[in-house]
Amino acid sequence: MSRRERALVLVVEDDAANRALLTRRLARSGYDSFAVGTGPEGLEAALEDGPDLVLLDVELPGMNGFEICRRLRADQRTVALPIILLTGRTDLEDVVVGLDAGADDFLRKPYDEAELMARVRSVLRLAAAIKEVAGAHGVIASLANAVEAKDAVTEQHCERLASLAHQLGASVGLEPAELRSVVFGAMLHDVGKIGIRDSILTKPGPLTPEEWEEMRRHPIIGERICLPLPTSASFGPIIRHHHERWDGAGYPDGLKAGAIPLGARIVGLVDAFDAIVHPRPYRPARTVEVAISELRRERGQQFDPELVDAFLHFVGDKTAVDTGFTPAALRSLNVAVPA
Repeated sequence: MSRRERALVLVVEDDAANRALLTRRLARSGYDSFAVGTGPEGLEAALEDGPDLVLLDVELPGMNGFEICRRLRADQRTVALPIILLTGRTDLEDVVVGLDAGADDFLRKPYDEAELMARVRSVLRLAAAIKEVAGAHGVIASLANAVEAKDAVTEQHCERLASLAHQLGASVGLEPAELRSVVFGAMLHDVGKIGIRDSILTKPGPLTPEEWEEMRRHPIIGERICLPLPTSASFGPIIRHHHERWDGAGYPDGLKAGAIPLGARIVGLVDAFDAIVHPRPYRPARTVEVAISELRRERGQQFDPELVDAFLHFVGDKTAVDTGFTPAALRSLNVAVPA
């Protein structure tokens, strides 16, 4: 929805009586509306006038509702515009065609007024939620960039982790929503380093006990930074717990084995691998073979043994090791990436 106080609904209906009926019903329910009577007019109004929702008849002169749906979904301005198809057709095939064309909902005529308004409210609520989440994803990408700007030595580290974590998560059967959470957690796993002194982050030698104590706070700081984001409940535990160990000797909470969130176990494993094969202020990069040996040695101690086994299935592929997520790949997971 836009920032208007009242949602604006476009009615595309060739029957004048139905147009008048729909606009009156919408007004009684607290919506602003305007109506047109042909397919081409409907397409133009949807593209140019910025409605929050389209009530779209299927049978229209000049262009049918299915084709309008397809064109709106192909245009960047209206790719997420909510659309409810209205039709007198009763065949299931028509419903399938409409949904495939990009409609959000499908209502048969004659429709009950209460049901129509319930569908309108439902579709608008979903659209508002999607827009809120999309905005949060933009913040996520910006925070990830801020981490890398503060710690230049680990440039592109978060992007590489997003790629490796996604591959590992997919290999153990995570669903798309779970994969997105793992990607966000990987991108933001070190966001808490924004609150750590530069002298500690870039120190070329070993940290003192006091410095280690400060460094170990970054998962808690990171979780707190992300808490206001609407989707943080899905990836905040990954940020907090990515330094926990399978044997319980990690931090900040000393979680053990299966008590550690799966996403955190995934990110912790690929984080360790990436840290070994890329340079750090206190040591040069080591080989992939060394990293694999370290993972095997820590299997069942630092790392989930089943995840180690799954990771080693594909880690020998140099493409999987070296290739970070491109902006296009991130967008395919609905991760907003600033231009």
